[in-house]
Amino acid sequence: MPISPDAIPVIRPVKTRNTPELGPVAVMAATMPDFQLLKRHLEFEDQANRHLYTADLVIGSGHSAGVSLCGPFIGAPFGVMILETLIAWGATRIVFMGWCGAISKDVHNGDMLVPNGALVDEGTSLHYLQKGMDIVRPSNLILKKTRKIMKSARITHQEGLVWTTDAAFRETREAVLSFQDKGILAVEMELSALLSVGMFHGVDVGALLVVSDELSSLTWKPGFKSEQFKQARKDAAIIVMKLCEALT
Repeated sequence: MPISPDAIPVIRPVKTRNTPELGPVAVMAATMPDFQLLKRHLEFEDQANRHLYTADLVIGSGHSAGVSLCGPFIGAPFGVMILETLIAWGATRIVFMGWCGAISKDVHNGDMLVPNGALVDEGTSLHYLQKGMDIVRPSNLILKKTRKIMKSARITHQEGLVWTTDAAFRETREAVLSFQDKGILAVEMELSALLSVGMFHGVDVGALLVVSDELSSLTWKPGFKSEQFKQARKDAAIIVMKLCEALT
């Protein structure tokens, strides 16, 4: 069905003669520590950083050709600006690595999560989804490959739904208890929007999350400095590296 002229965006990312040529695989790192960690694991350290809005973009070469890395960013709107641009520049398989807060009492600091869906509680997705959609799913391709790599690496992880919100300081007791009852594992700020854009454009988007803090007891328990969290981030970077190899 043709797109109505009224539905075509006035501003959208495009390729120009100065646009870098991206390969099919892109990694989006939400935080600068993970961006630097992934840059080492992907052996991009000799590559110069470019600017993509206020984030950094590194493009692989040699045996890393076909893979790019971008970050950091926070929140659905900025994440989607970056993702839209990566897609316009050639990326078709995108892996997001981020942090999340535990909602389930079975999830703890330093755990690794493979999201098989995200509950939409942010505003950006509403511009991409059909009305009434409240859960969006990752690419089957990336999800299956992530499961296979995790199993082969014998890394313990949990799989399930996460809650994506725009309002970090409105994770109320009522909301946490409600999402616990719905079986939600964790909360973060970008994933549902990234998955929505992937569905809209027909590209593959998936994610790997590391639990950085806990809300399940209704008392905040930060774990950012724990050894479990630091090790989980290293393990996650290795998984992402292997996933890039499997997707190129």
